[in-house]
Amino acid sequence: MRSPLLKRILQGLLFLFLLVLILFFTCVPPLVERSMNKTLVPGPYTASAAAQALHRKLLIADLHADSLLWARDLLDRGTRGHVDIPRLIEGNVALQVFTTVTKTPHGLNIERNDDRTDDITPLMFSQLRTISTWTSRTARSLDMAARLHAFAGRSGGRFTVIHSAADLARYLDRRRSDPQITAGVLGIEGAHALDGKLENLEPLFNAGFRLIGLTHFFDNEFAGSAHGLAKGGLTPMGRELVRRMEARGIIVDLAHSSPATIADVLAMATRPVVVSHTGVKGTCNNTRNLSDDQLRGIARTGGIIGIGYWETAVCGTDAHAIARAIQYAVGVAGADHVALGSDFDGAVTAPFDTTGLVLLTDALLQEGLPEDDIAKIMGGNAFALFAKLLPQQ
Repeated sequence: MRSPLLKRILQGLLFLFLLVLILFFTCVPPLVERSMNKTLVPGPYTASAAAQALHRKLLIADLHADSLLWARDLLDRGTRGHVDIPRLIEGNVALQVFTTVTKTPHGLNIERNDDRTDDITPLMFSQLRTISTWTSRTARSLDMAARLHAFAGRSGGRFTVIHSAADLARYLDRRRSDPQITAGVLGIEGAHALDGKLENLEPLFNAGFRLIGLTHFFDNEFAGSAHGLAKGGLTPMGRELVRRMEARGIIVDLAHSSPATIADVLAMATRPVVVSHTGVKGTCNNTRNLSDDQLRGIARTGGIIGIGYWETAVCGTDAHAIARAIQYAVGVAGADHVALGSDFDGAVTAPFDTTGLVLLTDALLQEGLPEDDIAKIMGGNAFALFAKLLPQQ
């Protein structure tokens, strides 16, 4: 009698275990994202008639979103997070840089982090990403790149991944007659994604990556982070990485870099550099943000600075705080060197999602910026930079 009873108990426990697993893999990733990527004011969004009219004419580009980190089909209009392809089209965003995050320390902060912990590993496991992504940061970037290309393949032409200046020209030609399409460029947040190996730059380039940030929230083998322990500059391997990136046509991104790293890169750069997402100390003075001298140094390379939308970047929680930071950066670096760098879907609370960018257009008008300058900031500068720096074919 005990054997059939024991068998039923074991079957029940197995069923319960499988049910818990199913609930974990289907419920936990969305709940985590919903808790980390919040929007203060949900759409739909309204703006002045002048802002709406101008916004429709703009060619908009955003230099930074971490949407590939999360378990969402970006072809579907989402109910969480900030970016997906339908919402990009609805917001009139013509180009989005999709950046891959491959490691973040537990309890990260903007002052001081070590590299001993990693919150991305359990996220990869919970999302049932390929086994290689559980241990390799390069594999994580390659996996996310494959996902973005898969979205493009299934989009019916609504979404294109840009690899070259020729791709960009073809896409813009299409978009002139069909504004209901959008495009993406692949970037990497932190050169630790190379797993400490310079030779991994080539497979990442072949996968479509065209912009790489040297650091994220901790110091790595290549460079010091503004939020690391040592906060040093470029290492010898980091200098070689910058040389190889420039030779290969990969844009150097100085977001999260320490002052020493920024100075080292500016001293050796032969091509324009970018800061994909940041704030400015002039309106929000903290470790995360750029000084006036750094703004001017990046502008001298011919590069651009993407202003972020989150509170640590702009010391505010609405479009007007973003517009004030943009206006300040324009005053220091010039209107030709300022762009958008939302950090959407980057574990931040944003004032609006990407469909609400008309609010920023409105705020920039209210700040008194000329329409020509607004057109540059909202996307013109980014498109000009990509046309110049992307590989020709």
